[in-house]
Amino acid sequence: MDGAGEFYGDVMCDTLTSLTSLEVVQSTKEAMVALQRRNPSVQPSLAIIQAGEEDSLLEINKKMAGKIGLNITQICLAKECSEDEIVEEVLKLNEDPRVHGVYLHLPLASLTSRVLDTLKPEKDIDGISDLNMGRLVRGDLSKGFVSPIASAVLNLLEKHDAPLEGKTVLLVGGEGTLGLALQCLIERSGMVALKSNWSSDSLQRQVMEADAVVLLGAGNIDVPSTWFRPGTAVIRCEPILETDAYGIETSSKSGLGYLTAAYRTQNVVHSCSRWIQEQQYRPWRLRSLRLQPLTPVPSDIEISRAQVPKPVDQLAAEIGLLPEELEAYGRSKAKVRLSLLDRLQSQPDGKYVLVAGITPTPLGEGKSTVTIGLVQALSAHLKLNSFACLRQPSQGPTFGVKGGAAGGGYAQVIPMEEFNLHLTGDIHAITAANNLVAAAIDARMLHEATQSDKALFNRLVPSVNGERRFSPIQISRLHRLGINKTDPASLTPQEVSTFVRLDLDPSKITWQRVVDTNDRFLRKITVGQASTEKGQIRETGFDIAVASEIMAILALADSLEDMRNRLARMVVGTSRSGQPVTTEDLGVSGALAVLMKDAIKPTLMQTLEGTPVFVHAGPFANIAHGNSSVLADKLALKLVGQDGFVVTEAGFGADIGMEKFFNIKCRASGLRPNVVVLVSTVRALKMHGGGPSVSAGAPLPKEYIDENLSLVADGCRSNLRKQIQIAHLFGVPVVVALNVFKTDTQAEIDLVCQIAKECGASDAVPCHHWAQGGRGSIELAQAVNEATSRPSNFQFLYNPEMPTAEKIRTIAQKVYGADDIELSAAAKAKIDYYNQQGYGSLPICMAKTHLSLSHMPDKKGAPTGFVLPIRDVRASVGGGFIYPLVGTMSTMPGLPTRPCFYDIDLDPVTEEITGLF
Repeated sequence: MDGAGEFYGDVMCDTLTSLTSLEVVQSTKEAMVALQRRNPSVQPSLAIIQAGEEDSLLEINKKMAGKIGLNITQICLAKECSEDEIVEEVLKLNEDPRVHGVYLHLPLASLTSRVLDTLKPEKDIDGISDLNMGRLVRGDLSKGFVSPIASAVLNLLEKHDAPLEGKTVLLVGGEGTLGLALQCLIERSGMVALKSNWSSDSLQRQVMEADAVVLLGAGNIDVPSTWFRPGTAVIRCEPILETDAYGIETSSKSGLGYLTAAYRTQNVVHSCSRWIQEQQYRPWRLRSLRLQPLTPVPSDIEISRAQVPKPVDQLAAEIGLLPEELEAYGRSKAKVRLSLLDRLQSQPDGKYVLVAGITPTPLGEGKSTVTIGLVQALSAHLKLNSFACLRQPSQGPTFGVKGGAAGGGYAQVIPMEEFNLHLTGDIHAITAANNLVAAAIDARMLHEATQSDKALFNRLVPSVNGERRFSPIQISRLHRLGINKTDPASLTPQEVSTFVRLDLDPSKITWQRVVDTNDRFLRKITVGQASTEKGQIRETGFDIAVASEIMAILALADSLEDMRNRLARMVVGTSRSGQPVTTEDLGVSGALAVLMKDAIKPTLMQTLEGTPVFVHAGPFANIAHGNSSVLADKLALKLVGQDGFVVTEAGFGADIGMEKFFNIKCRASGLRPNVVVLVSTVRALKMHGGGPSVSAGAPLPKEYIDENLSLVADGCRSNLRKQIQIAHLFGVPVVVALNVFKTDTQAEIDLVCQIAKECGASDAVPCHHWAQGGRGSIELAQAVNEATSRPSNFQFLYNPEMPTAEKIRTIAQKVYGADDIELSAAAKAKIDYYNQQGYGSLPICMAKTHLSLSHMPDKKGAPTGFVLPIRDVRASVGGGFIYPLVGTMSTMPGLPTRPCFYDIDLDPVTEEITGLF
């Protein structure tokens, strides 16, 4: 090139720029085709925020984006728009997953630090944010973006006739991000970058000595051609378009604007590719927390408080969650969005481990503690991905007898105060939803009893601006009634009556109010006694909140839509004509879904050793199915990866929680367990071997403190053997975990492990997690890892199409060891009624004491020769099961003489809680 060879004014250089633009466009198109071949549903998208009218540079960028095939979103703000208006639009685009790049086509004065700091660096395709500039300076371009105009200038410099490597490039002007970006790129390409400004006294000398000159922000300043040496490459560029006196836009004189636009679209496609990569499964980078166990072991709350949990967003990043999948509730816990299931739908599930137990003493045998100790051992010590999935504890036991459920000793979920108290409000949401249904029932009965059909219809379908319209939920009711009309005026008087009257039979209302407190005086109450209720008096009662059918639904739903449908199917009572009345009939099911929309998301927490835990749902096992949620398990199984472990817990003994896990939860989820960890204690085995009764709050008899091999052996060969056999009914291998207490002797420990293996356990190991944390459960973790490597031949206990009575009989005989069942007249009538309503194919959820395999709490070991009495049968249609009542089962616990709340208090200065355990 002869003379100065200015790239912006010379035809040859225009041709060069056009050719370069074509090369960038072609390579970007090829990248686009490859991207969409792998991900046909993804369309790279560019969002442009502009101030004022369009200009030719904006048109160039839109034309280039169209040529590549990008989607374009254009946001037009007023020319004098405020910083707040710009920030508001940027924040919206940040959160829009369909947008992969944001182009701020704004005056320089509008590109304030606040605006640039607001823009997500991964969408900053112009590379002007502080983080992207920092990455460029550091030389890390794997995540950031380079300024398109800087890339265009560098490309032209590299294509200069004379190689410029080792030569000097003078940057004149450009004190902002463009000058810095160019300096970094030029130096990284092997050239020497010098900077000068327009007012420099030595500018002419510097220009004459340079091999290439880049004029930044020149505007109307004219640099004499005599200043340039022959062969010097000269590029004039503007970071923001300006119009000169002749109306010619200097940045596009030679096509530099086109080349810049080409690089900008290339950045959008790169951004989309990175976004797709971010959506893939991420290997864990879990940092475990160090434990330093003390002897003697301090109280649970002291241990919990001594460990500083990782910030929940840090934990989430370590296990492959994206920031947008997290909804933080403070520093230590967060909800996880269900969109994770869509993102990782092609990711194979990990291994599925169920922790169950032998029939417990009233003190509990430590299933939660074993669960937590096991995942601490797997992740913190064996370096295998693992997730614990636990139920949320009810406030009733926390303040009643049992205390909290965060584990114990050095195997806990932390912070244990947050785990045991309120958490993220799911139980409160259930309480609100449940009691909304109860209020709707009584209100509807009152209005039906005191109004005519016409008055009811006019209020249920009010005239708004002279027009009556059915709501969607009312149209659904009309369709269920066989009335296929949508115009309220077209209903006949008989259809109006059928539509407006649920005609609930007060004596057959099954729905009760709930509260999450042990309150025996609410078991039976009378409502409607105020004069305003016009004599609508009836007897009802309260259940504890976790006994609500809504809790069972939360635990079994596999999506928001599934939960909405289940909530709509809940039967609240029967009409006088014998028809079931649902929440959909009441018109309240949509509102229930609204109240539960956040509760459906599992809560992420961590163990003492920094391993992840999902806490979600908390139905009781003796009066419901007693398992944490299907969704928590499904999310965790995707996150741990194919070789990871998800450890979930079933309530009470294997005859109750495990049986329901297999027959109800696994049917609902489609998931199949690989192994059962059966928790046992020497204490419980001695009780089943003939030891004296154990009571909460009373000192343990000496038989439980002194060595007694005879009692241990008898307990192993009765209850432990039976629980192993129950697991084998479902074709799942069993590992027995002996939760060791300080009073256990080595001889007792060895005897339990020996007999457990003789009874069919794959392995049996002692666990010391309470005193040692995960290190004390390494042997258990190894046994579980070994057991999951063997094939599992899972099978259900019964076919759901069997008659209801036969399904109940199968459970009674094969699981409990009963000779037969005895159905009361009421139970038989209910079964017949449910069959008529089409509920006969639902699985069975037995409501039975957890203190014995039989219906008699004082019968320990493995009782035989008894007939199981079924006094009543009820239906949880939304939950999706029939629940027979065995004996008398209370759904509202009472407080003991000395509840746990006597010891719970708050330090008003430090706000620390004391007395929780």
